[in-house]
Parts: sequence; C-alpha cells; structure tokens
Amino acid sequence: MDDLRESQAEKVQEALDMGELETGRGLNQELGLARAADTRWGSHYKSFKNFIFMFSSIIDVLDTIVVDAPTLEERAKAKGYLSTCQTFEVAFMLHLMRDILGITNELNTSLQKKEQDIANAILLVEVAKQRLQKLREEKWDSLIDKVSAFCVKYNILIPNFDDLYVNSGRSRRKVADYTILHHYRADIFFKIIDWQVQELNARFNEVTTNLLVGVACLNPVDSFSSFDINKILRMAELYPDDFDENITVTLKNQLETYIVDVRDVDERFSNLQGLVDLSETLVNTKKHLNYPFVFRLMKFALLLPVATATVERNFLAMKLIKSELRNRMNDEFMSSCLVPYVERKIFNTISDETIMNTFQEIKTRRGQL
Repeated sequence: MDDLRESQAEKVQEALDMGELETGRGLNQELGLARAADTRWGSHYKSFKNFIFMFSSIIDVLDTIVVDAPTLEERAKAKGYLSTCQTFEVAFMLHLMRDILGITNELNTSLQKKEQDIANAILLVEVAKQRLQKLREEKWDSLIDKVSAFCVKYNILIPNFDDLYVNSGRSRRKVADYTILHHYRADIFFKIIDWQVQELNARFNEVTTNLLVGVACLNPVDSFSSFDINKILRMAELYPDDFDENITVTLKNQLETYIVDVRDVDERFSNLQGLVDLSETLVNTKKHLNYPFVFRLMKFALLLPVATATVERNFLAMKLIKSELRNRMNDEFMSSCLVPYVERKIFNTISDETIMNTFQEIKTRRGQL
C-alpha cells in the first residue's frame, strides 16, 4: 500500500507540473482502495472510482512486484493480476460498476445516516430506478466510448465487437455462437442493470415502502412536519392482527386528537429529536394512556431497525465472526448469527441446557447433545 501511495503521489505531482491538475483546498486528496471487509455493509462506489483514477499507479506497483517480490508465489500472483488488469473486460467492468453504483450512491448514503430521512430515501429509490433504466436504454454508446478511451490511454487491446466471443477460461476451439458485442451488452450490461433494479424492487416493495413511510410520519422532528394520518393508517394495515377494522377507526380518531395535542397544545413535545424521545415523553406525561393505539403503533415502529443505523453499527462492531467467513454466508445464516450477538443481554440469561433442548426438539436427530 505504501508503494501505491508513493506511485500515486508521483503521478499527481507530474500532472501538476504539466498543468493537467489544479491546486486548491480539497483537491488532489490522497486516495485509497478499500478492503472487502471495509465495505461489506456499504457501497464499493469509491473503490471502483479510485481504481480507475489510480490505474496507472496500480499497474506500476504490480510491475514492481513482478520483478522485486521475494518469493516466486508473490511474483506469480502479481503477474496474474497484472495480466488481468490490462484487459478490456476489466476496463469495461470498472466503468460499468462505477456508473451503476454512482447512481445508487446517494440512496446508499441516505440509508447509512444515523438520522434517516425515510421519505427522501424512498424518493431516491425511484430516482435510482429511473436513472438505471435510462442507463440501460441510452448510455451504452457513451459507456463504450469511455472504456475505449481508457483502453487507448493505457495501451489495452480493444476487441472487434463483431467477432465471435471466446471465453478465456475455456478451450479456444470451443467458440461461442454469439458475438463479443452480445456478450458485453446482453450478458453483462443489461443483466447487471436488471439485477440492480430487481434488488431495489425486492428491498423496497409496496409493503416495505408503506412501512418506512409510516415510520417517517410518526417522527416528531421539526414539530411533527412529516405527520400524515393516511400514510400512518396504511402502516397500521400491515398489522391486521393488532389493528382490525374496528380498532383502525378508533386509531384514526386518536391520531386526529393526538396531533393537535402534541403539536399545537402541549409544549413538552416541542424540540423532540426522534421516536425514542417521543415515546419517553408520552410515557412521562402519561399520554400513552390517552392514545393507546397510537402508542401501540409507535412501539412497532421502535422495534423496526429501519429507523436508524442501529443494525449497521452492530454489523460493524461484530468481531466474533471473521470477515472471510462473513462474506461467504447466505442471508439466513447471517441473520441467525447476528440475533444472538445483537441481543446478547437477553441470550446471556438463557441456559445452555435450554438451548440444547430446543435444538434437539426441532427435529429428530441421530445423536443426543
């Protein structure tokens, strides 16, 4: 990493001397490449962006390692990385992923904030989907132009898109029945964009959106400026066992009285900073007894980890599960590992015998614990 910094510093100084870069506060700051563990819960946007910007320095460092590495294994690895980096496919993927993750970067940043603006985050989801669709339909040619210019700059061979595609991992005698253009446009460009849109649709479907917006409407920040009865009622509909039709009618009436009380009458509810402050004030003033169904809905909102970055911080604080293992886990296994860690105070009160008996009773097992 020190070699990379030195090489990049030399490149920046050379560009400054030639007038290709301007000097000024905040300009030409030192860049780096994040490790996989550093970005497991965030976006790789900066990594791709920095990789492109520092490409020349990365190649120089790999060249140096190929010659000067102390072991044959290290030289062989560096040679393999160097060969792979100097291919059109890597150049294409770097620029494509930078553009895609750049589109979702504002959404990612919004969701990482400690005090999230859920309403704006939902709008950013729609913005991201529209921009991804525009990228898919209109930006192919401009992407290829950027990649081609990058390849010319660094002497990377640009393939003939009309040639038949040959998978470098297979025998060259087994030529595919489709062109290089089809491979990059249909198999990579379209598919990756479609996967990203599908992921946004899956994570922010109608149910999730109504839930998030409902939580945001309960937030007391800025004198309950986000309060919207209809959106809160849609959130309540997601809990039919707790809010049947009769209770929902009562909830609506309570909400209408509640908002006048806490926003316009009782000054103790001014300048609250979140749902936690609001719930504590409701209890301290005993207003939770006046508005039991409003308070019930608020408790559901407090149980949701979407209102703050609590889950994010718990992930980053977790040291018991190593990065290499964590990156290979599926979501279900990950969730099973996280629950005991995040709720360790509760789990510390459960005896080993209880855990073993519960495990044994889940299904018939050959051995007994």
